[in-house]
Amino acid sequence: MLPNQGNALLNVGRAAIAHALNLDFQCHVDESASWLQAWGASFVTLTQHDELRGCIGSLEAYRPLAADIKSNAVSAALHDPRFLPLSADEFETIAIEVSILSSTQRITARDEADALRQIKPGIDGIVLEYGRYRSTFLPQVWDELKQPQQFLAMLKRKAGLPVDFWASDLKLARYTVSKWRETDAVGDCHHG
Repeated sequence: MLPNQGNALLNVGRAAIAHALNLDFQCHVDESASWLQAWGASFVTLTQHDELRGCIGSLEAYRPLAADIKSNAVSAALHDPRFLPLSADEFETIAIEVSILSSTQRITARDEADALRQIKPGIDGIVLEYGRYRSTFLPQVWDELKQPQQFLAMLKRKAGLPVDFWASDLKLARYTVSKWRETDAVGDCHHG
């Protein structure tokens, strides 16, 4: 995707949150553009004062990209169970990051050591599944969890499993992302 497309994605997410909060926020994005109507999987991450404020996403594409971003942006703002819903007063204090996910590729590993050798730090997002347990970390999490062992241990904890857990039928998959984060300029949008 092109940089201006990234700005459009950020604008779609911010406008969706503004609409959900009943704020007057005007944004000019042509959502009928074919690339926004193509199916895509996204994660929308909200930060406030450089701290996580919400993160919700889709691991697989099952609806148009614009609709996926809108839904995930509103869910990150209002329905992330780790946080209180975002208030209208906080709207100006958040920064939005949109990540577009590649399709996932299964990691076939004999054991945990084999899995750790295959994971690419700084590049791979990882999905972990074991029975009803499931979690993912976007590649951006490598900024804080730099070692593969630590990354995988915290991914297990996020899923509700012990950090030293391993089973032969535990499933791992990798994906990459293209991501854009808001800067001070938010493109063609303005808060009324």
